[in-house]
Amino acid sequence: MTTAADRKLYLGPRLRVLRRELGLNQTQMAEELGVSPSYLNHLERNQRPLTAQMLLRLANTYDIDMRDFVAGANEAAASDLHEIFADGLVRDIGIPRHEVMEVAENYPSVAEAVTRLYRALSDLRRMPDRIEQLGTASPTASPLDWLREYLDQKRNHLPEIDAEAEMLSQELGAGPDALREAMLRRLDEPYGIAVRVMPEDVLSGSLRHYDFHRRRLMLSERLPAESRLFAIAYQLALHAMGKTIAQAVERATPPDGEAAGLAKIAFANYAAAAILMPYLRFAETAATTRHDIDLLVARFGVSYEQVAHRLTTLGRQGARGVPFFLLKLDAAGNVSKRFAGEAMPIARFGGGCPRWGVQRAFRLPGETIAALVEAPDEQRYVTFARALPRTAALGLVTIVLGCEAKHGPAIRYADGLGAMPIPIGPACHLCERPDCPERALPPVMRALDLNQYQRPIAPYPFRAT
Repeated sequence: MTTAADRKLYLGPRLRVLRRELGLNQTQMAEELGVSPSYLNHLERNQRPLTAQMLLRLANTYDIDMRDFVAGANEAAASDLHEIFADGLVRDIGIPRHEVMEVAENYPSVAEAVTRLYRALSDLRRMPDRIEQLGTASPTASPLDWLREYLDQKRNHLPEIDAEAEMLSQELGAGPDALREAMLRRLDEPYGIAVRVMPEDVLSGSLRHYDFHRRRLMLSERLPAESRLFAIAYQLALHAMGKTIAQAVERATPPDGEAAGLAKIAFANYAAAAILMPYLRFAETAATTRHDIDLLVARFGVSYEQVAHRLTTLGRQGARGVPFFLLKLDAAGNVSKRFAGEAMPIARFGGGCPRWGVQRAFRLPGETIAALVEAPDEQRYVTFARALPRTAALGLVTIVLGCEAKHGPAIRYADGLGAMPIPIGPACHLCERPDCPERALPPVMRALDLNQYQRPIAPYPFRAT
């Protein structure tokens, strides 16, 4: 029997993508790796397998994580393509699963192009009036979608920003109270910025406003203490780390000015979180507390959502955290924030599964609703959700964190979940689980199997093939 260690690795397409991302031609990369251009060409065409020695050279030369590079077929891309090809526009073609996997594995640029086109189509379907703007639309149609795609590619980890923020945090001091006073002093000197808490009527509905002329950061009295702390860190990041943030935006190559502005805000928010929760100290605390979010909130003086978001960014090579995914949902099920870890058991372009039960969190605000779930591919996940009040607004939002079940021993919320998972699917129109009484739509890739003389327990019965 062939073991994983004996299996030959043909990773030509990924090697080709890496070379293009580095901006190298074959001759330049071959020279840096100490091989001949013809040998590199054979590797890229899958005419030769990648040896262990060559993998080590790649890791040492380009500082890449071999676990990511040598991973199996691009499951995330394959999942996206399967969902896209289930669309009514093309599902009659009946593209088989093995062809989808082949495209995702061997032609990642094609898979990305198809995903971008489908995202643009989805935007146009939601907003018909944008059809008139096709002549000036960006390639990804939506700056927010572009940013989400970029952060997905980076696994939500920005190493340069994280490293500089960690050094800045060490200079300022540990503990939320000491950190707050040190940030206020740093804003005052050398930047000459004062921070003031203002009555709500003065800010005219804003939660935070920076007055360039008077060099004052004004914070709404509605903001809780942890949000004020984050606002101070955000302002400091813009000034103390402005060059690093600008370089990160430039490296991201946003398609237009709107996307560039959105990226700058997102990267500054990332820097603020990294100042308040410096990487190594936060990652070690998270691990030793088994990811007790309430304890992390108290230890670092931040909010539940800020801790949850920070847990998704722990991708530093050599000091990785648990690869969490995160969802932020409102009571109607709309997803306003989504970050993927190694995998996520819900559809990217659709909704979630009614059997998952995360909506129960809205009925029990402040309580953690944990579950062990199983996707149709038999992959299991630990998830935990909590409903929280919106900042300075009515209603609740639910923050969902999750990861593959193999990480369960490192998470206190997984204790006592038992061994019987809840079977869930990506979204009703994509899910092919039979006999689901909570199904809202039939699967688009299956024909209905209706019987006027029989009423099955599950709505929309369908044929298995």
